[in-house]
Amino acid sequence: MNSKKFTTEFSGKELTVEFTDLAEQAHGSAMVRLGDTVVFATAVMSQEKREGIDYFPLSVDFEERFYAAGKILGSRYVRREGRPSEEAVLVSRLIDRGLRPLFNHKIRNEVHVVALCLSVDQENEPDIPAILAASLALGTSSIPWDGPIGVTRVGKIDGKLVLNPIRPELEKSDLDMVVCGKDGKINMVEAGAREVPEEEMLEALAFAQKEINKIEEFQKKIIKEVGKEKIMPELKDEPKKISEIFEKDFREKLEKAIYVKDKKERNSNLFKLKGGWDKAIEESVGADYSSVSDGFYEEKIDEIVHKNILEKNLRPDGRGLKELRKLWAGIGIVPRTHGSGLFYRGETHVLSLVTLGGPGDTLLIEGMSISTKKRFIHHYNFPPFAPGETGRMGGPGRREIGHGALAERALLPVIPEVSEFPYVIRLVSEVMSSNGSTSMASTCASVLAMMDAGVPIKRPVAGIAMGLILSADGKKFKVLTDIQGPEDHYGDMDFKSAGTQKGVTAVQMDVKISGVTAEMLKETLFDARDARMKIMAVMAGAIEKPRTELSKFAPRILTVKINPDRIRDLIGPGGKMINSIIDETGATVDVEQDGTVFITGSAEGSEKALAKVKEVTHEFEVGETLEGTVSRIFDFGAMVEIAPKQEGLVHISELATFRVERVTDVVDVGDKVPVKIKSIDELGRINLSIKDVGELKPKVREAGWSPKEDHSHNQRGERGSRFRR
Repeated sequence: MNSKKFTTEFSGKELTVEFTDLAEQAHGSAMVRLGDTVVFATAVMSQEKREGIDYFPLSVDFEERFYAAGKILGSRYVRREGRPSEEAVLVSRLIDRGLRPLFNHKIRNEVHVVALCLSVDQENEPDIPAILAASLALGTSSIPWDGPIGVTRVGKIDGKLVLNPIRPELEKSDLDMVVCGKDGKINMVEAGAREVPEEEMLEALAFAQKEINKIEEFQKKIIKEVGKEKIMPELKDEPKKISEIFEKDFREKLEKAIYVKDKKERNSNLFKLKGGWDKAIEESVGADYSSVSDGFYEEKIDEIVHKNILEKNLRPDGRGLKELRKLWAGIGIVPRTHGSGLFYRGETHVLSLVTLGGPGDTLLIEGMSISTKKRFIHHYNFPPFAPGETGRMGGPGRREIGHGALAERALLPVIPEVSEFPYVIRLVSEVMSSNGSTSMASTCASVLAMMDAGVPIKRPVAGIAMGLILSADGKKFKVLTDIQGPEDHYGDMDFKSAGTQKGVTAVQMDVKISGVTAEMLKETLFDARDARMKIMAVMAGAIEKPRTELSKFAPRILTVKINPDRIRDLIGPGGKMINSIIDETGATVDVEQDGTVFITGSAEGSEKALAKVKEVTHEFEVGETLEGTVSRIFDFGAMVEIAPKQEGLVHISELATFRVERVTDVVDVGDKVPVKIKSIDELGRINLSIKDVGELKPKVREAGWSPKEDHSHNQRGERGSRFRR
């Protein structure tokens, strides 16, 4: 095997890059190792163009392998990897967003990047090595790509910024930010934060830039040494006639069609105009140039949008650069759900619904690099009718998973601790109408739904999508607040920012250019803060703080802490005791190893189950008074059941204040009697007294009555083996 290795220092650790002939048929490949985390990436470009498409066909797949973590996972009958996990999808999107801006988007040859995780050490996350491996696989290949890109992760622990923190450090970090960049600019950001102020977010980005520059230079040296010559696929020439037709017959019409406020009317006008354009091109130039004319047409829309914003501050719907669309917020939309919220931002409408569950509803996640439980879940649905289109309904795609995860990350910092609110919380955001930034609208609608449900969130969260229009020479730019469809599609940046009044909770940035500067990011972050304050004011008009009462349809959870040594008593042999409580009360009983017991069910059922749990696990004390049931009778006294499977002895001398000749003179099996605990010996055996707390009277018997004697256990010392201690 041929091999060439390169090493460098990466945030205080050794980073190794190896090039081999392992994937000899791929156009480019690289293996990156950080600690014991190893990712192997390949890049391939198809020889033939993909006909009939109007976009650059790039596919990126991050592949998890369970062997990488030394695990045998999957179902009992299928011990192999199945469809990509949500974590794998999110890493695939992360890689894609860093690579995509640096391709020539006129290319119609398919490019496929695969990042295969071979080893994971449970400390160094595989996403950073995966991005570097993909960058080097493309950079050293013959595929035309304007890389490489640098990447790093930034955390904030105990007030200090940390580069590439390991997983245990991330758990206590206030910030988890992945940043990609090139040539001193940032081209991708993905961040979750615990209400970090904008000023500190900017510090973190500047901190990341230095490391990005270092790892970028390291890659450039490698590419110079082992990289192949780039081969640009042939692009069809653009006939001069196309430009003449556009300027003569379509420019003026297109300007008017773009600047219509209503999305449906605008789309209808643009659709009709595009049909006329296609017909004119086919008649004048020929159908063979349809893909070229489509690209030209899109470029002209992009040019018009850029020119009017940069020169006239004119947006397609006529708003000012920092002006929000019309906002509306509502709650209690659906009657029987535990909580619901509806949020409108212009023509973007999202309905979010919350369901509360018990600890048994916790989501268990077990994968290659993660094994955890989730009690807060946000799911996002984007049906085809939302943007006014037709399509297939089915399971979530990459877009749904990515947008759902972004909103979940934005909300997580304000979710109450389990000690305060022991419910599992599942949110579902249904996008009913889409015209830009549905993920941030989902964040707002979800907050409304949780407050409607009575979830005691720490503070409301709001989100906004920001945009950027950059001049061709890169010297002039305009930041846009609350971007909608055309500004998202033809703009140069999509910057989503969510947070509370205290600070940022999530950021996601994608660009269509090579990158953005610190100045652009600063203006964007502070404009986003101003926008979310306005949004939160509208949300407060619908509901100012969480309801104090849960919905009558929501389950009730009661919590009690028991001695961990009594867990076995609560479970019982083969689960007999806990199952009997569940069957009798209809409530669900979940027991943690530390002795915390969660009881979930209706108000009445939960209370009954709680009483049963307390009864079974009660810690008895000398001097305590109780009521019990006479369970057995001996010559020397009576056994009284004071809790399920828990008995104590009342000696004959403790039955009454007067002399008792026979136990049956005063009690029978099944009698309810008051008792007091006299003592508990070293073996846990309980001695009781009735005479100290009550006055028994002699039984009145009919003539001929005689007691049933039990002589089989008439020795005081033998009783210990007959009942639960």
